[in-house]
Amino acid sequence: MTTYYADSPVKISAADAPGQPDHTPELDTLYRSFEKELLVPLWTEIGDLMPAQPTASAVPHVWRWRDGLLPLARQAGQLVPVGRGGERRAIALANPGLGGAPYATPTLWAAIQYLEPRETAPEHRHTQNAFRFVVEGEGVWTVVNGDPIAMRRGDFLPQAGWNWHGHHNVSDSPMAWLDGLDIPFQHYANTGFFEPGPEEVSSTDTPARSRSERLWAHPGLLPAAQAQAQPSTPIGAYRWEYTDAALRDQLGLEAEGHPGVVEPGHAAVRFANPTTGGDVLPTIRAEFHRLRQGTQTATRQEVGSAVWQVFEGRGTVTAGHREWTVDRGDLFVVPSWVPLTIGAGTELDLFRFCDTPIFERLHLYRDRVGETSA
Repeated sequence: MTTYYADSPVKISAADAPGQPDHTPELDTLYRSFEKELLVPLWTEIGDLMPAQPTASAVPHVWRWRDGLLPLARQAGQLVPVGRGGERRAIALANPGLGGAPYATPTLWAAIQYLEPRETAPEHRHTQNAFRFVVEGEGVWTVVNGDPIAMRRGDFLPQAGWNWHGHHNVSDSPMAWLDGLDIPFQHYANTGFFEPGPEEVSSTDTPARSRSERLWAHPGLLPAAQAQAQPSTPIGAYRWEYTDAALRDQLGLEAEGHPGVVEPGHAAVRFANPTTGGDVLPTIRAEFHRLRQGTQTATRQEVGSAVWQVFEGRGTVTAGHREWTVDRGDLFVVPSWVPLTIGAGTELDLFRFCDTPIFERLHLYRDRVGETSA
C-alpha cells in the first residue's frame, strides 16, 4: 500500500510487508496527518534507509575515448568558444543511473577538456578540489597561482580548491585531457564557491619545470623552511617518467622474488602529499596501476566510487553484472560496493581516482577481496 497526497511534498510509501500494520481507514488518516506535518514514519522506509549493504544509485558504465569522447570534443572545439561564462570546453560524463545529472558518480565529476591551438581558458578559482590527467598530447600549460606547469602524456596534475588557475595552449595542435573534481560532493553538501579571474592567464611562460616541482618534487626531501603539513599536495605535477619507473621497479622486484606488488603481476602506486604521506587532495585519492599481460585481479568491493581510465593497453573489466573490453583512453565507473575484476589482455596501464578519503575520515570505509556479496 502506498499513500500519495497531491497537497503534500512528503510521500509515505508503506509496502505490504512483514512488520507493517494492517491497512485501515484510521491508519490512512494517520499517514495523511504525517504528510501534512512533513513527517515520515521510519517503519515504512527502513528498507530503503538502512539496507543490508550499499545499494548504489550510480551504475557501472564505460565511455569510449577514440570513437566517442575525443571526436565529440573535436567537434565542440570547432563550434563552442572558450571564454567568460562557459569558462571551459569540458564535457562531463553523465552516469545513466543518476537521472541526467552531469556526474560520473554521486561524489565524483569527470570530464574531457579540450583546448584548440593558441587558445586560452581564462583564470578562475573554486572550492572544488580538482586534477588533470593527460592521456595523450602536450603543448598546454596550466597556470596555478601564477606558476606555469607543463602538461604532457601520463602526467597527473592535482590542484586543491580555491587556487587561481587557467590554461593556455602554446602549440599548433589541439589537446584533450581528463578533468576530475569533487563537484557532486560539494554540491550536495552546499559548500561550493566560485570566483572568476582575469581573462588571460597570469603567466605565458613555458618552463620545463614549474616552481612547485623545483621546490617540492625531490624524492624523500622537503624544503626545511616549509616542511609543515599541508592539507593538499604542494606539487603541481607528478611526471609520467617517475610513475612509469616506480611501476616498472615494482614488477622487476616481484620477478626477483621480493614483495611489494598488490598481488601477483599487479603493481600500483598512489600519488601522495609529500608533507603528510597521505592523499594528494582531501576528498580524492589518485592511483596508477599496471598489470602484466595475462594477469587477472582478485574481485574487489569497496565502499565509495571510482573512475578508471585506460592509459595504455587492452583488457577486460567486469563490474557487477557488466563486462567490457577496454582500450586506450576508455573510461569506466565502478559504483560503491559493486564487485570489480580486471583482466589484462596486453600489459595494461590504468589511472584511477576515487572518493575513499571522504569515507576513511568518516570511518565508513569497508572493502572485501575475493568472496563478494552482490
